[in-house]
Amino acid sequence: MSIEDDQEKTYKQFAQLINELPKADGWFQQHMYLYKGQWLFPDVILGATLMQNHFKHRSADIFLSSFVKSGTTWLKALMFAIINRSIFADFSDFSDHPLLRQGPHSCVPAFDVYISQDHAMTNMDLLPSPRLFASHFAYSLFPSTFKDPSSGCKFVYVCRDPKDVFISLFYFMKNTRSIELPPLSFDKAFELFCDGVLDSGPYWDHVLGFWKASLESPNKILFLRYEELKREPQVHVKRLAEFMGVPISIKEEENGVVEKIVTLCSFEHLKNLEVNKTGMTQITNKYAISNHVFFRKGEIGDWKNHLTKEMGAKIDQITQDKFTGSGLAL
Repeated sequence: MSIEDDQEKTYKQFAQLINELPKADGWFQQHMYLYKGQWLFPDVILGATLMQNHFKHRSADIFLSSFVKSGTTWLKALMFAIINRSIFADFSDFSDHPLLRQGPHSCVPAFDVYISQDHAMTNMDLLPSPRLFASHFAYSLFPSTFKDPSSGCKFVYVCRDPKDVFISLFYFMKNTRSIELPPLSFDKAFELFCDGVLDSGPYWDHVLGFWKASLESPNKILFLRYEELKREPQVHVKRLAEFMGVPISIKEEENGVVEKIVTLCSFEHLKNLEVNKTGMTQITNKYAISNHVFFRKGEIGDWKNHLTKEMGAKIDQITQDKFTGSGLAL
């Protein structure tokens, strides 16, 4: 059987699968579906099945993994700048850096939906190593061949306070939800978030999956907290570089490369770039998002301006209940 015929078989299996899965009203699209414990929209489920059946990983592949609205945009920029710094060595002159012209989401493809697009497999095969991808897939969805310690490929996972995740996600949803769907109220969205019924959810299962895997394979999975990144970005730039196999040299440190990467990728700098004010990111063949909606505040603790004390306490209690005994505290 040819590769094309084999992939066509997967498309047919997906068409049957989507009719059999439990579904709920989606935050961004009309419906989302419960696939192997994670709520996803159809294009992402197709991406998962294509990944599981056809994607050929490389030992040098690096996946930036996260729950939605947990710092993905910033980490894309940081990791892209770090791993490609030998190509764009003169950080004193930002005028020709891809991040200035394309934005983070165009520099690092969203693997989950990109893999299902026309010619994606061929295009990914043509990418030079190390390939850098971003994904909201739960750890359990990745094939065992990826996760085997001998595979070589690595994961960088970033998590964030779920209260801030909810607020960021709610406002992102308001800007990207299909106009054909009725509005989703704040109170209803909060209820769904707490119940785990949201795209890429449940939040707590997603975080715990990567946390437990990072304890088992610390050389393969780097587990980061958004709040710690915000407090000490230079420390974590060096940590990321070391983990990705491109450590910062003494000479680079002396030349201020770490500080220049932090400045280039800072929220304020990226948000004020013209490409991120007026540009668009093509998510799928038919769906694009205005870049400005990826840059709202990026603050720690913004939830206090939106949630009541009772709401905050409810999420904290769920977090405590879910994470008890794991060694993880947010």
